Amino acid sequence: MPNRLTGQSSAYLRQHADNPVAWQPFDDAAFAEAARRDVPVFLSVGYAACHWCHVMAHESFEDPEIGAYLDEHFVPVKVDREERPDVDAVYMSATQLLTRQGGWPMSVFLTPDGRAFHAGTYFPPRPAHGMPSFRQVLEAVTEAWATRRGELEQAADAVARAVAGQAEDLRTALAAGAVPVPADGAGPDLPAVALEVLLQEEDPVHGGFGGAPKFPPSTVLPLLERIAAGPDAPTAERARGLLGRTLGAMRVSALFDQVGGGFYRYSVTREWSLPHYEKMLYDNAQLLRAYARAAAREPGRGDDRTAADTAAFLLRELRLPGGAFASSLDADSPATDSPSAAGDVHSGEGAFYVWTRAELAAVLGPQRGTAVADLMGVAAGRAQPLHPGRALNEEEQALWDAARPELAAARAARPAPARDDKVVAGWNGLTVTALAEAGVLLQDPALLLAAEEAAGHLWEVHWDGGRRRLARTSHAGSAERSIEGLLEDYALLAEAFLALYRATGATAWLRRARTLADAAEERFSHPDPDGGEEAPGRAWSDLADVPAPLLAAGGSGRAQPLDDVTPAGTAVLAAVLVELWALDEDEARARLVPSLLGPLELLARRSPRAAGRALAVQAELGSAPTHVVLAGGTAEDKLEARRAVGPAAVLGTHVIDADAPGAPGAARGKTAPGGRFTVYVCRGFACRAPVHTVAGLREELAAGG
Repeated sequence: MPNRLTGQSSAYLRQHADNPVAWQPFDDAAFAEAARRDVPVFLSVGYAACHWCHVMAHESFEDPEIGAYLDEHFVPVKVDREERPDVDAVYMSATQLLTRQGGWPMSVFLTPDGRAFHAGTYFPPRPAHGMPSFRQVLEAVTEAWATRRGELEQAADAVARAVAGQAEDLRTALAAGAVPVPADGAGPDLPAVALEVLLQEEDPVHGGFGGAPKFPPSTVLPLLERIAAGPDAPTAERARGLLGRTLGAMRVSALFDQVGGGFYRYSVTREWSLPHYEKMLYDNAQLLRAYARAAAREPGRGDDRTAADTAAFLLRELRLPGGAFASSLDADSPATDSPSAAGDVHSGEGAFYVWTRAELAAVLGPQRGTAVADLMGVAAGRAQPLHPGRALNEEEQALWDAARPELAAARAARPAPARDDKVVAGWNGLTVTALAEAGVLLQDPALLLAAEEAAGHLWEVHWDGGRRRLARTSHAGSAERSIEGLLEDYALLAEAFLALYRATGATAWLRRARTLADAAEERFSHPDPDGGEEAPGRAWSDLADVPAPLLAAGGSGRAQPLDDVTPAGTAVLAAVLVELWALDEDEARARLVPSLLGPLELLARRSPRAAGRALAVQAELGSAPTHVVLAGGTAEDKLEARRAVGPAAVLGTHVIDADAPGAPGAARGKTAPGGRFTVYVCRGFACRAPVHTVAGLREELAAGG
């Protein structure tokens, strides 16, 4: 078979289109070919920004002899884990069971029906450090397939059972950890329970959670925000403190690109001093949202600057023609023999971002260069990322503000990291939400416009209205229709449309959010066979259709309740349904939420970082929705009213134009007698007496609605 990766939406797959390997995408044709030839499938999983994926590709997959051996004895299949997280998740479980470790590149050997029987990660071209060479591994698997086929089949069966058992064990453990709700309905305050665990897990010296490697806790930040906005003052204060310390630590660290803005993937050190340099869209979208919200709630700490710099990075370096956003920037920079404007030659992992003291002096002059090197923690004789590690005083901030544009200009002359131009629907949904909110909170209309353009592109390119299907990925304006979106894609894009409705009041976004929520229920839920007649409910899947190889390998497609680098799709859809319930007063939406959240007690007590978004929704359920409904008057009246609501319009108070076509159900009965401008302030579906001026609205808001 020829190499079939040309024209794929994934940059990672296209990077391997010229390999001397007959790579196949993960599809029925590849596995049918393996069955026809009765040979194993060699599954290689990675992603475009993965450093060691590039290393193994250069060392092994570009070798014609390796390519010929792979083609003769295997059907080689290449998968982009960002495009196919379903495939990655099942075979990563198998790899961890077989090797007690995991990572990328992931190398898995499968039976023709998809069961894993041998696995590893990176294999070197020659034996080294106790590892066999990749060629040795291929030869050993080939020999075993020919002479010990029965043993491999037994191993594949055992691995498939173990993969299926892991998922079932998790569901069983979560259900067993549920605490019965007392007769008076007063169950445990799970968000407060989770906060206590998070405070215990906090790194009291360097901020954040855990040791090295240290990742940005993006998915738990909404939980801290929710608790911080809650009614219990002592608990809210503790949550605000933890949230502020976490954001503050990351803001001044090497995790944040102090020159160009945006966050790297993680720090390899506990003190946030040495990042792994790939930049991911999903990290920066979630962190932009967190910093913009923090800036609105507690001005003056520098969160606004971090949010603005992150938004600028997204628009400058990840925005694509048409308005959508690329998936990532590589950690590596291509090699070059030509020095940059600063006189240096930078290539390799992180090379685009690091500086020596000499390079700083070359750009800024000896005196300023030394001062900036001292300020930004650059030791003599080493190329390092710039970061102060603490908040700057006024004089230091002035020094840095003056130096930064010069350093950015000099850095731009270096070979830039490659960009993965694949558009992922869910990640773009996160980005639209962040930009829409930041546009309002930072008072930057350009960010809101960028959010609208990206959302319009996603609707036009990714949504197939006739089939009611959402494509997960696209490239160059063309959707990869063969790969349907996951539950998280539907949910995150619906959430983005709701964010745009909150920010703009345009009901077209509300209609689209409803459409995606309805499609998600149709595609990803079914009656729960374990619910029984007395407790009917819905069971949810992350996949609308589970490929046969994944089923054979032990996958089920059932919804994963835990957050990963992005929040769990079930939790996001629950948040969407809660908001639609509040807007439309549609109890049918609310009835679906418990089945999406599932039992959270065990996670709240033991691992709240794995369920931050679901716990945030749980906290939201305990609060009453607030609406400001506008009727009658002029467009200017309504604009002034929206301005009076201010940041609250995207932080939890819905501003609803009752006169707009398709206005939500909460606007029913809210009229303007005689066309006079009328404002209803409603909380918990109960409204106060209407007022007729913006001044009156301000008084109502000041009085707490």
